Amino acid sequence: MARRCGITGKGVLTGNNVSHANNKTRRRFLPNLQETSFFSDVLAAPVRLRLSTNGIRTIEHNGGLDAFLLGTPDRKLPVEAKALKRRIAKAQAKKAGAAAA
Repeated sequence: MARRCGITGKGVLTGNNVSHANNKTRRRFLPNLQETSFFSDVLAAPVRLRLSTNGIRTIEHNGGLDAFLLGTPDRKLPVEAKALKRRIAKAQAKKAGAAAA
């Protein structure tokens, strides 16, 4: 499983541990990833995602998973988020077609 946020795309960064004697050894800065579940109103089902805490706050700030994905351009979304956006858009179109008929 990749250490990358499914919404913001944040991943692992590298740097140095610097001791008091100024010795430098390589280290990794891992993103704060959380396994979370968001309820999609359009899909009528929970969607499990592995997101950074910043990604969780972004989704909640924008009014939920559906509103965030549908309101964000594809060029700003990672591949996994684009696939989920297509699923939501397809389900929304299907609901709109059923309501019109």
